[in-house]
Amino acid sequence: MRVGIVSDIHSNLVALEAVLADMGEVDALWCMGDFVGYGPCPNECVALLRERGVVAIAGNHDLAAVGAISTRDFNPDAAQATAWTTEQLAEEHRCYLESLPPLLETDGVTFAHGSPREPIWEYVLNTATAAVNFMAYDTRLCLIGHSHIPTLFLAGEDDTDSEPSLEWLSAGVRNAFIWDPRKEVGGAYMPDGSAATLTDHRFIVNPGSVGQPRDRDPRAAYLVLNTELWLAEWHRVEYDVESVQAHMRELKLPVFLAERLSRGV
Repeated sequence: MRVGIVSDIHSNLVALEAVLADMGEVDALWCMGDFVGYGPCPNECVALLRERGVVAIAGNHDLAAVGAISTRDFNPDAAQATAWTTEQLAEEHRCYLESLPPLLETDGVTFAHGSPREPIWEYVLNTATAAVNFMAYDTRLCLIGHSHIPTLFLAGEDDTDSEPSLEWLSAGVRNAFIWDPRKEVGGAYMPDGSAATLTDHRFIVNPGSVGQPRDRDPRAAYLVLNTELWLAEWHRVEYDVESVQAHMRELKLPVFLAERLSRGV
């Protein structure tokens, strides 16, 4: 089965359309949350993913937009965009986002927006955080979002602290793989075109963000998973950033949220 995996769309319809076109035909589409927030097209993004039969969880911005959590911990720009999103959401899309769980297991894969330990808020950005989260779920693979950075973390074997062989990892990122023998966990940033065979170990994987990348690459990010080979491939695609920025300025959304799109921060 060929599965397309997206996360953190953040109401960026132009980026989402570019990703789905570049992805091509898939057998399933999975989303790790944050359909909405920040961007100018919340209803259109929810509608498009629902039309594609997405299997999804809720992110913190989804939950805030429907009033399930407070925006107290959001920065002022994020809180302002959330308030605007709440006003714009059609009732059917509001009900859909309200129906989504923050944590899900399907087809032997765990979905968590932030982390399996704390699905709504926690960022998994280093091996120390990944190590404790490997104890919070039981499947081979956990897919996450939230950080907006395409990453992979691996849990080593219980009976050794030696660094695992990297034959399963594409050549372009082997030198960037960091192994922490104290935690028996390794990790790497996964740029465009990188790949990993997700066998023999347990993995936490982030596809990166469709609508608001934060790894200094403004291109929209997504992941394709072949569940027969357990092969994961990270991809980036260009989209018309300037048109999205113009739309956000027209709607008087916070200036910083528009400007950051062209820098990927």
